[in-house]
Order: sequence, then structure tokens, then C-alpha cells
Amino acid sequence: MHPYKAGPLLEQIVVPQDLRDKMTIDDLPQVSDELRQYIVDVISEIGNSHFGASLGVVELTVALHYVFNTPYDQLVWDVGHQAYGHKILTGRRDVFHTNRTKGGISGFPKRSESEFDTFGVGHSSTSISAALGMAVANRYKGEKDRQHIAVIGDGAMTAGLAFEGLNHAGFEKDANLLVVLNDNCMSIDPNVGALKEYLTDITTSHTYNKVKDEVWKLLGKVSKFGPDAQSIASKISNALKGSILKQSNFFESLNFRYFGPIDGHDVIGVAKVLEDLKDIPGPKILHCVTMKGKGYKFSEEGNPTKWHAPGIFNKETGEIIKVVPKSPQPPKYQDVFGHTIVELAENNDKIMGVTPAMPTGCSLTFMMEAMPDRAFDVGIAEQHAVTFSAGLATQGMVPFCNIYSSFMQRAYDQVVHDVALQNLQVVFCLDRGGLVGADGATHHGAYDIAYMRSIPNMIVSAPMDESELRNLMFTAQADHHGPFSIRYPRGNGVMTEWKTPMKAIKIGTGRKLTNGEDLAILTFGPVGNFAQAAIRELKEKGASVAHYDMRFAKPVDETMLHEVFSKFDQIITIEDGCVIGGFGSAVVEFMADNHYHAKVVRLGIPDKYIHHGTPEELYAECGFDTASIVAKVSELLRLDEQQSGQQAVS
Repeated sequence: MHPYKAGPLLEQIVVPQDLRDKMTIDDLPQVSDELRQYIVDVISEIGNSHFGASLGVVELTVALHYVFNTPYDQLVWDVGHQAYGHKILTGRRDVFHTNRTKGGISGFPKRSESEFDTFGVGHSSTSISAALGMAVANRYKGEKDRQHIAVIGDGAMTAGLAFEGLNHAGFEKDANLLVVLNDNCMSIDPNVGALKEYLTDITTSHTYNKVKDEVWKLLGKVSKFGPDAQSIASKISNALKGSILKQSNFFESLNFRYFGPIDGHDVIGVAKVLEDLKDIPGPKILHCVTMKGKGYKFSEEGNPTKWHAPGIFNKETGEIIKVVPKSPQPPKYQDVFGHTIVELAENNDKIMGVTPAMPTGCSLTFMMEAMPDRAFDVGIAEQHAVTFSAGLATQGMVPFCNIYSSFMQRAYDQVVHDVALQNLQVVFCLDRGGLVGADGATHHGAYDIAYMRSIPNMIVSAPMDESELRNLMFTAQADHHGPFSIRYPRGNGVMTEWKTPMKAIKIGTGRKLTNGEDLAILTFGPVGNFAQAAIRELKEKGASVAHYDMRFAKPVDETMLHEVFSKFDQIITIEDGCVIGGFGSAVVEFMADNHYHAKVVRLGIPDKYIHHGTPEELYAECGFDTASIVAKVSELLRLDEQQSGQQAVS
């Protein structure tokens, strides 16, 4: 049994029906307080979780489940960073402490986990399209009484997919859809762009905020106006917004009825507004102003980015508890990128940096501080980030477009059509390549080796360590005039002395790290360090294993592969990516094309979705950690049989 105690009201709520049956509207503030405290109690001790986003929507979460008949009424959370309160209220309070641990509940809404998780999320800006699809399907089935609510942040609203969903929803005028805009001016880093400025104008208009309460009073008394109530309310609301804001409302121009802004932390007020909006047909948008980290003093007063996912912390003092290593530790790969791009840009005035809303996560912040006119956070807009980079490249710039591997999937057409087809010099730095750990299947960078390798003109590379990352970045900014992909993992590297002098690498060349006679291991990327450790163990068992760090999956080092296949009849390839179509596939294709015959074993991410756990647990699950490599080589070379035979002879 877990040690976390719920408050007296929260303890009575197992599922949202309990909230609706056992609580009055006047109980909702206390329920919200107890829910917020429960999140603080658990997350402060287990760490490894998102934090600020869920605190910011506590009142909204309580109000939504109180007013709507979930799960019959369908609630879709965008991204899912903010769904912890939702999970606690929907039957998962007693297992919430297993959040994001192997075998525990997911950190994001997940359809296979609960009927209350109506749509699996993890990437941003999907909620409007998904909720609209549900609304149209249920309209077709004759279930017109079902409500469909998409909760989306102002950061996620900047993505093209959100605009596409809004555009279609405005056309489906009888679809029962409510979009709740959770406006806190933050995604992970502070939001940027014209939409943010537009929302800020609305929320800071003193005149508008002074008189908008009259509209809510009117809406709250809708029944007193008879059959024309909604048209009267609509006219007054439109006149108010149009005259005071001196501009047409963006959302209403898309045929949405816009309501707000309202205080998203006034749970009773939010519940009353939601109750009124249930009776208004068609697509609607409710603009709620919230604060990320609301209700926990230290997150309110501190850096919101730091409190997005703070790890373990002292809930009484706000101290984030960091384990201080006894000796110097290798840097994070993202920081090596961040420092190296500044170093390169100081010597090459053509270099620019681009990232979609992840400047802190990818460490482009270093360049944004040092060279603010040459580094760009374009918001949650991966497609735009890629084509914007392509535009820079047409004018002779060398953009380093840094996007997490799993998010680059969202911009695949732009990579193919706008960059590679035109053979433009865009350097794609794919952070979080491979298994990322607790974020799970939505965030693993499993596919970039395969999807980049299939594109003409694309160079596909991965460094084994920090020094090699610097060398690849140095190589990519040289005058070879074409797209260049460099992928590297989340977390720390392996070198404490990593600021090595940079040198160019001949494109399409690997390096032999270890000589051997019995078997060859070919690696791509940092998994080469697992191979090195395994080879040391295998040497003690009497095995002589060669190791080749290939560095490039495309173009692959054919000279080196001819050497390998001419000498070895047993070969293992290892990559932190999907085995279908990846680096190992490139090796097998070379073997077939050149009529070699050998036993090739490909280790990597298998053809299934890998869920959450620590990276070490997931490497073992997929069978390419050090122990798994030792076991596979021992099996192929029958080392255990040989040792048993030797023991029998002796």
C-alpha cells in the first residue's frame, strides 16, 4: 500500500461520478485544494514527472468532471502534461505513485489505460482535430447529446494542426464541440509569436475585463430571456468584444463562439460557465487564463520552465534535490550541441539556429543569449521550423534546425519536399534520438534513422561520443551543400574532457576501434559504448571481437563493409533505433547487393511500441545493453559451451 493520504473529500472520489453525486458546487474549492496537495505530495517524492502544468489546471479539471458526464461526454487533453489531476479523479489515485515507472501508469493519457482517456496524446496540438472527429462520428450515430471537450494550451494552439482543426470545426456548425483554451503564456519555455501577443492583448485589456462580467451575468440568467436568450447574449457579447478590443475576434472569424477570458482558478465560476455553455450548440471556445504551477508557492514565484519537470523536491522548502556526484560528470549531449553551435557560429557568420519551442530542452538558449539575431524559437511548429530553415538556406545561410527525433516526424514532408528535393544545406540536429525513458512510446526517437535514410540527398550520421558530435557539427557546416542529419540521445555522454578541437570527418567513413578475429560488431551512435564495455567482458571469456564505429548510416562506409564481410562470417549490428529500415538494414542491403554471405544479427528497437521505464531498463528490454550484447556474442560463438567443455577436460 502506498503512503500517500488523500484529503477527506478527495478520498471519497474514486471516479468522476462520485464527484458529481457526493459533492455540491460549494465543495469544489476544497476538492481542488486537496487534489493540488495530493499532486504535490506524490510528485515531490517520486520525481521523474511533469508538475507545473497539472497544478495550473486543477480547478479546470475539477470543474470539467463535475459539469460533464465523463466518460460519456468525451474529454480530450492536448499533449497530456497537465492530466495528472484528471488521472487521480478517474480511478487511478491509488496507483498514481507509479507514474512514469516501468509497469506503472503512463505520464500521458492513454486509451488502453482508462476509458476516461478518450485519446492517446503526447505530441501537441492534436486535441481539436480528435475531439471534432469524435463529435462528427457521434452526430452520425445519433448521439447528439454527447459533449466533446478539447483542452488545449496557448502554446499548442500555435501549431498548424490546431489551426487546421479550428478551420474544419468552424464549418461543422452543428458539431457539439467545446475548445477550452488554457492560456498560461507557457508551453515548456515561454510562448512566442503573434498568437501569444493577441491573447495577451485580450487578457490585459482593462476595459474589457472591467465589463465582461456583465456578459457572464447575462449568460448565467439565460433562461429569463426566453427563446431569444442566446441571440441576445451573442449580440451583446459580440458588440463588447468588437468595440472594446477594436478588432474582430480571431476565433469568431472561424465560426466559433468565443467566451472569455475567465479566471481559470475560480472553480465555482468555471463550473457555472461550463454549465451554461453545455446548452449552446455548435463549436465554442472558452478562454481560461491560468498560471502554470498555481497553488504551490515555490513554482508560482520561481522559474516556470524549471518547475515543468523538477524531479524530486522538498515540498516544504521548494528545494529541488539534486544528487551531487563525487567526481566530474560528462555533459548532456544537448549542452554539447548548445556550446558547440555558438563556437561554430563565432567563426562562421552564416550559421543560424532554429528550434520549435524547445530552446531550453535542446540548449539553443546559449546561442539565443549570445547571438539573439541568429537564433530562433518559432513556437510549437515543426513544419514551419523546417521550411523556415529551408528558406534561410536558399539565401546562403547554414541553419542548424534542432528538433527532437519524435517531433521531427511531424515535419517529414517538409524535410523531403522543401529541403532534400532542393538539396539545401540544412543541418538537422535530432535530439532525443533513441529510447528516452519515462516519456514512453510517444517520445522515443525510434524511427529517424530509417526515415532519414530513405530520403535522397540526405546524410545520416550519429556520434558515438561528445567529441564526435562536435566533429560532425563541424563537418556539417562545411561547404558540401546538402541536408545533413545528426542524431544523438537524451542525457549524459561519456567524456568529462569533451571540449576537444574540432576536425572534419570525411562523409561516409567509419572507424575501427577494436581489432578482432572471431566476430565483428558494427555500431551506429552512442550504443558503441555498450559494445566497447561488452568487448572488454568478452575478452575475459576468451573471445576476440572486432568493433567498427560506422558513424554514417548513409552514405555507409562501403570500403569498411567490404573489409568486414571479407573477413567475418558472423556480424552484429547495433543501433538505438528501429531495426526495420535502420542502420542494420543498410548493412544487410549492402551484403545482398554485393553477394556476400554471412550471419548478420541486428540489435535495436524491435517492431513494437516500447513503453515507459528508465533508459537502462528499456535498453535491456530491447536487447542491446552491455549484458545483452555479451549474451548474444556468447551465444553466436558458443562461448559457454566451450568453457563447459574446458572445465570438463580439466
